[in-house]
Amino acid sequence: MDSINSNSFRLLASFILISSFFSPPCHGDDALFHHLQASHSLGINDVGRHGVIFLENGRSVVLQNADSEGNPSLTLAAKRTKRIDPLDHFKHYTGGWNISNRHYFASVGLTAAPLFVISALWFMGFGIYLLIICFHHCCSQRQHYAYAKNTDALFLSFLVLFTTATISMESVGCVVLYTGQGKFHISTTNTLNYIVNRSDTTVDNLKNVSYYLSTAKQLEVDKYFIAPDVQSNIDKIQIKINDSATFLDKKTNDNSDAIHYVLDSVQLALIIIAAVMLILALTGFFVSVLNLKLLVFILATIGWIIVAGTFILCGVFLLLHNATADTCVAMKEWVKNPTAHTALDDILPCVDNTTAQETLSESKDVTFQLVDVVNQFITNVSNQNLPPQAGPSVSYNQTGPLVPVLCNPYQPNKIPRDCKAGEVDFRNANQVWKNYVCEVSAGGICTTPGRLTPKFYNQMSIAVNVSTALYHYGPFLVDLQDCSFVRKTFTDITGEHCPGLRLYSEWIFIGLTLVSSAVLLSLIIWMLYTRPRNGKEYIRRYADMPSRDSLELPKGMQK
Repeated sequence: MDSINSNSFRLLASFILISSFFSPPCHGDDALFHHLQASHSLGINDVGRHGVIFLENGRSVVLQNADSEGNPSLTLAAKRTKRIDPLDHFKHYTGGWNISNRHYFASVGLTAAPLFVISALWFMGFGIYLLIICFHHCCSQRQHYAYAKNTDALFLSFLVLFTTATISMESVGCVVLYTGQGKFHISTTNTLNYIVNRSDTTVDNLKNVSYYLSTAKQLEVDKYFIAPDVQSNIDKIQIKINDSATFLDKKTNDNSDAIHYVLDSVQLALIIIAAVMLILALTGFFVSVLNLKLLVFILATIGWIIVAGTFILCGVFLLLHNATADTCVAMKEWVKNPTAHTALDDILPCVDNTTAQETLSESKDVTFQLVDVVNQFITNVSNQNLPPQAGPSVSYNQTGPLVPVLCNPYQPNKIPRDCKAGEVDFRNANQVWKNYVCEVSAGGICTTPGRLTPKFYNQMSIAVNVSTALYHYGPFLVDLQDCSFVRKTFTDITGEHCPGLRLYSEWIFIGLTLVSSAVLLSLIIWMLYTRPRNGKEYIRRYADMPSRDSLELPKGMQK
């Protein structure tokens, strides 16, 4: 039951993530090179394999951590959620915001209890009144009512006056309801799309990190490649990264369609309610004026049920309004304590520091190794003037100026390193090295001055592009350790989306209340106006009949 309540709130509050589908990986050095080279030429923001934009200002990744320790727990929105709990002998609920706690749902649901009670009283009271009218009409004899001639005009005047007031009230309610539901739908959809986009980027970045690590493991420049122990570490960290990406991907895909379906259904239902209520009020006014008693009774019965249901819907939106406000307060408080374990972990789990540190460490190690592979080839092969007897793999008639080595951004101990004079960095390495490419014969021997064959240049460029991608994921991976992604997401939601969600859910509640109250008053007015006309109809029908005293009796009979 708790899971059902939790899922329902997630649908209504729209704080569930969604992830994208991904294309299969490319194979082959040439295809990989052209893809990476084209991406690199567009700038670092477009290097991602799946069209992912790099986050230059840094974001963190959400990784599921079921065993994280050492972080304190935090009760969110404790003051705001301190309400009476009907499931705990009407004591005050003290568990804070927690979508997995049935006592939280019971306490927030109790805030809408007055509207549910009004709906129940209306349903029973007006229903009994309709039954009494029905039995009275079917079982009782008509009574003779005497009215002054101006009584009908007086009743009609009151009907027009009160109906005009209720229709005006209902019109205002319909406008508020229609406007509120439209803005609420837009605001909720924008909030959902914001989280969806953030989640998509996160999942894509996780998969891209895994992809670039896998690519780095297979890369080689001539006969140089990264160390076997580093390749083994890549296999281990890939499992953790892929598990995290799969978790987010599955979590979001399981809920995204249902969220949009609920939002669209709620919008359609509110539009229909606003239209039906207004049509009902106008139709009821005209049929009551025309004294179409059967239609008045039918419309009253329909309105009786609709009003009861609308008051229930008012309660639901009041509950949703309060729950949304609770969520916004909870997010705002969590942002101040991002490492604490809270119920918000059910929506966006925070990061596993161990996995984050391992991923960051491995990306630095792989970047260092790839740069070292390229520099070993430059130093030991391309910049050497070896005789042809050394073999075509190391001697291919390379001549001309020496190729500059690639700047390694890290020391062997993985601390940052500044570039030295004569080194090229990730930004211009491919462009600079292109000036050292020679033309080759069918056997791969340089026929023009140059120290790099097109084959070696392509291999070096792929290594540079992969190293560039991993290096620029550095800030992204650093932020894994402090839940920056979750904190930034919740900060944006509380600052940009929560005000609209709270305001427009309140609009819907106010609009529904006005519409329900207006139709309720209209129903009462119709029934009060229709009842006296039954007596007047009796007078019209029997007023011209001769009285008993005026009848002449046959002779011999007495009156």
